[in-house]
Amino acid sequence: MVVAVLEEMRIRSLGVIDDAVVELSPGFTAVTGETGAGKTMVVTSLGLLLGGRADPALVRIGARAAVVEGRIALPAGAPAAVRAEEAGAELDEGALLISRTVSAEGRSRAHVGGRSVPVGLLGELSDDLVAVHGQTDQQGLLRPARQRQALDRYAGAAVTLPLEKYASAYQRLRAAATELAELTTRARERAQEADLLRFGLEEIAAVEPLPGEDAELAAEAERLGHAEALASAAALAHAALAGNPEDPEGVDANTLVGSAHRALEGVRAHDAALGALAERIGELQILLADVAGDLAGYADDLDADPLRLAAVEDRRAALTQLTRKYGHSTDEVLAWSEQGAARLAELEGDDDRIEELTAERDGLRVELAGLAQALTDARTEAAARFASAVTSELASLAMPHARVSFDVRQNEDADGIEVGGRRVAYGSSGVDEVELLLAPHPGAQPRAIAKGASGGELSRVMLAVEVVFAGSDPVPTYLFDEVDAGVGGKAAVEVGRRLAKLAKSAQVVVVTHLPQVAAFADRQLLVEKTNDGSVTRSGVTVLEGEDRIRELSRMLAGQEDSQTARAHAEELLASARADV
Repeated sequence: MVVAVLEEMRIRSLGVIDDAVVELSPGFTAVTGETGAGKTMVVTSLGLLLGGRADPALVRIGARAAVVEGRIALPAGAPAAVRAEEAGAELDEGALLISRTVSAEGRSRAHVGGRSVPVGLLGELSDDLVAVHGQTDQQGLLRPARQRQALDRYAGAAVTLPLEKYASAYQRLRAAATELAELTTRARERAQEADLLRFGLEEIAAVEPLPGEDAELAAEAERLGHAEALASAAALAHAALAGNPEDPEGVDANTLVGSAHRALEGVRAHDAALGALAERIGELQILLADVAGDLAGYADDLDADPLRLAAVEDRRAALTQLTRKYGHSTDEVLAWSEQGAARLAELEGDDDRIEELTAERDGLRVELAGLAQALTDARTEAAARFASAVTSELASLAMPHARVSFDVRQNEDADGIEVGGRRVAYGSSGVDEVELLLAPHPGAQPRAIAKGASGGELSRVMLAVEVVFAGSDPVPTYLFDEVDAGVGGKAAVEVGRRLAKLAKSAQVVVVTHLPQVAAFADRQLLVEKTNDGSVTRSGVTVLEGEDRIRELSRMLAGQEDSQTARAHAEELLASARADV
């Protein structure tokens, strides 16, 4: 079966590396070199390619940016290839080109298949491509929370499905509990708000304002306040248009226009233009008569009652009291009244809501308890299988008598949920505290690996965990950084043998300082510094034949030319090849 393979990485201006190319191949690749030569930068580079955090401190001093480029061969239809193409990337002859740039100022850019992409896409692709196990991962797995995550990952759907249901119920419970707490703790504030709303609504109801009433009353008050002046002006205008009965000799507009119309009427037949003017004068005479009639009617209808004016002003004063508090106009006051009534109904319904929320909370706690029990059962069953698998792996890592187990327990909490007849603490991931235990030899009491494992034992336990993951949740490439820390002698040989076995079904890259591990590699890369302390392109080389013997001799005795070390290196390499 064709799988994805990380073929090559180019690293520029990253840490101690100036410019280097790391050529990888399928199978087992060991990366070796003196301490401080830059071996760990290989892991760091791959981490950047996989969407890891960009630290500007990694940029080489004097450089503008660090750049890491990778070439990954992908089979057609691979999930990572499909996801990359969905993002607009193009494959180059069956390979995906990935690059990551980190500037000295901290800015980060990513490109996949020649397309600029969000850095988050690199993380999505890495899930299907590479598993990185570095020194920080080893320390992280000492924490119980990470151990629970490891167990859940191993269990797969048996845990993830009930965990999804539990998480959904947990979020609903938190929402109900939060709202209930807010309602109960703010009871006094809500009562004060309700009193203010009632007062305002009663005050508005007592006045009973109408839409647009304030504007209408303002216009009426203006008219009533100037009634005499308005009546006098209307009378004068009417007299000017239609004449004054008390002054029969006076000349008015209607009489003058009538005279003009009569003057043209007799001769209009002789000229069309003059006839048109006569028509217009006739229309003007009709309009003057209409306006004069309206003025007479206006004067007759004008109400100059001082009692009505007083009533209008009193009403306006009452409306002003409302508009000072609840809005700039009666329309806004009515809108406030509507909103206030709705809010008051909501506040007055809080008691009913509290009862509903209390019932909902209690029901969700019961539901959550059932889901938590199912989650605990699934974890307990998976823990036995996981522990057995890791124990079997330890037997092949020179720890034949070691036993690994999981302690899946719950902590009692009076405010928790009732599971299995006990009230226990609960959280977003269930009620279980998970801890990985190790009994390194018969008769030893199982202890937490953070307390009961030596450095070498811890490294092998972590390797065993990764190998078990490789069987249950495989990825094409595994990269281990110092997975053999604290290991030596026969145990180191067994670690190398197990990594070689894993490399039969996946690509394995190991940064190591142990010759026993490097001897099992299909390919060995040497990282070495130049005189100025930088690593250049020629500083990362593939070791073959005599060069590999010299490097293994250095790793064994610190002396490349020691005949004893060379003989040991040749024997070690031959033994590893025969074993594989």
